[in-house]
Amino acid sequence: MLAHFITASCLCKGKYILTGNLTTAIFANDCRFVDPNNAVTGLAQYRQALALLFDPSESFLNLEDVSVVDGGIQAKYVAGGTLKLPWRPRIEPWSGSIQYTLTSDGLIGSQATFRRRSFMATKLKGIKVLDRSISGEDSRFCVVLGAQWGDEGKGKLVDILAQDVQLCARFNGGANAGHTLLVDGKKYAFHLLPCGMINQACKNLIGNGVVVHVPTLMRELQELKEFDPRALERVFISTRAHILFDSHQIIDGILEAEQGTNSIGTTKRGIGPCYSAKAIRNGLRFGDLLHFEEFERRLRELIAWSQKRFGDPRERDTPAQLQLRKALREYNTKYAFDPEEGKKGGVSNVEEEIARYRQFAELLRPQIVDSVTLIHEDISRGYKVLVEGANAALLDIDFGTYPFVTSSNTTVGSVCTGLGVPPKQIDTVIGVVKAYTTRVGHGPFPTELQNEAQTLDDHLETYIGPAQSMARKGHSSGPYELKPDQQVRVGEMLQEVGHEYGTTTGRRRRCGWLDLALVKYSAMVNGFDSINLTKLDVLTGLRQIRIAIAYRNKQMTEVRLPPGYFPSHLEDLKEVVCEYETMQGWSEDISKVTDFADLPTNAKKYVLRIQELLGIPVSWVGVGPDRSSMLKVDIPIVRPDGSISASPNFPSSPMRGSPRI
Repeated sequence: MLAHFITASCLCKGKYILTGNLTTAIFANDCRFVDPNNAVTGLAQYRQALALLFDPSESFLNLEDVSVVDGGIQAKYVAGGTLKLPWRPRIEPWSGSIQYTLTSDGLIGSQATFRRRSFMATKLKGIKVLDRSISGEDSRFCVVLGAQWGDEGKGKLVDILAQDVQLCARFNGGANAGHTLLVDGKKYAFHLLPCGMINQACKNLIGNGVVVHVPTLMRELQELKEFDPRALERVFISTRAHILFDSHQIIDGILEAEQGTNSIGTTKRGIGPCYSAKAIRNGLRFGDLLHFEEFERRLRELIAWSQKRFGDPRERDTPAQLQLRKALREYNTKYAFDPEEGKKGGVSNVEEEIARYRQFAELLRPQIVDSVTLIHEDISRGYKVLVEGANAALLDIDFGTYPFVTSSNTTVGSVCTGLGVPPKQIDTVIGVVKAYTTRVGHGPFPTELQNEAQTLDDHLETYIGPAQSMARKGHSSGPYELKPDQQVRVGEMLQEVGHEYGTTTGRRRRCGWLDLALVKYSAMVNGFDSINLTKLDVLTGLRQIRIAIAYRNKQMTEVRLPPGYFPSHLEDLKEVVCEYETMQGWSEDISKVTDFADLPTNAKKYVLRIQELLGIPVSWVGVGPDRSSMLKVDIPIVRPDGSISASPNFPSSPMRGSPRI
């Protein structure tokens, strides 16, 4: 009888999953409603959600089958329709089933909806609906990636999103990347630990694609002791992750010095040599620590191999190289890192190194896990997963400005290979874009205004913001002063106001205008669902702000290069000239603003112009160092013809190409 009432009245006639017209006669008030994307408890909340979704006059539902099963009722259906949105997206017909579970009172206590595939929207003027999933808040598997040359401020968004996830993971790189987080007035600098460490209810995974210098990891955990004495228990390390040894760092320094003026500007943290050891298969992994006798034998072999290849002095060695080679021959890493004081860590010989790793093995044994099993078990439990990238798209070893790149893949494909998850598992990819462009080290930089040594001519602009004075790191000219109506060197201002010094290296970053031609390329590679624009406050006070919107070639400036095209060869990149668009700046201090609507008009225009030019919605805007300084944005892209778009202008991957409504 109940089965007949549900199917005949509620499903066929009432079409309640399209209309929200539910009756308390058969549904318990605290009924649990679950579908592939959402879970809601309470009849009123579910009614409200459904009532806002479909237009009943343009939607249909046909019942295919109904049966009584153990503990409840199962109904199979086919449905389709039109969403209540201004551009009237049509949802292709989908088939599914509903499983009803009954309470002891004979009411429906839970409803689970299953679909054979996600809803597919067609005939849209704007393809993707702005919702909380593209901002990462409701995403089941969200990836946050740098979209430029690194240092975009990824850590702040990851920190915000990590407050509501159960697992935070890293998939690439090593201690050559750095996040600085300001939480409750205290700074935390992470080079290896995922940002989920700040959420004491969150597990943290260092995936198989990461290379880990264990002493650095232990120092970071020690610094968290006051915040969370049991922090170590929330860190899990893949058995397949490679161990980065002090010898790798010494070799990195030797190789960088050999390059001379052609050096790539490595951080000398041993990342490249460790990935090289992985590629030539003489590296050691965390799983080896669980078999220590074998670990000790192979470590001795690795050190001996390193000493044979790099330990002997060469005819053209610099004093620094000779020092490093001597340290490697003796395996005195204290001497390598700090020859005068020996206080920067390291060991005096191979035996000390083995003893140190014996202690690490005992301490870390419970935390070394099969990461593929761990992450898939957490996904199957319904845990929300947040993945943070190290470095950024233009430092990717394949897609970056090679050879001035890092030693790992930093783009979205590496999420799958660095964690052991399939592409279809990824719900949301957020690209973090600084409101201007920076990079560290060498290599062409199309929009560059000022270099590390501050020796470029720079672009002059009138300053219209509030007076400021700030200390300059390692600068002989005293504090940096800004006064209204003065002419400022824009690149230098970005460096000083933006505190553009590397978390890992301490080097001053090269600065330039925002390069959207570069970001379009990054978006093509990564398939960003939305953009997090950071450090907008640093632009405060510039009378005019320029945006590079396209590339042209010096030899043929009348022709734009294709949207999203980025030269693969440095000589071709040197031939690029930028086409700029100029926007009016703002004078008001925005660092205390907590709502996007309260930003100055010109600041909002700058943000919205960026999303219009990219064809990708901006979901977050950073205006200061605190968590509260990250503003949520949910303004759709309006095309010149008045239609609304919220989707990238670039092809998406097949599994993520159509929106899930």
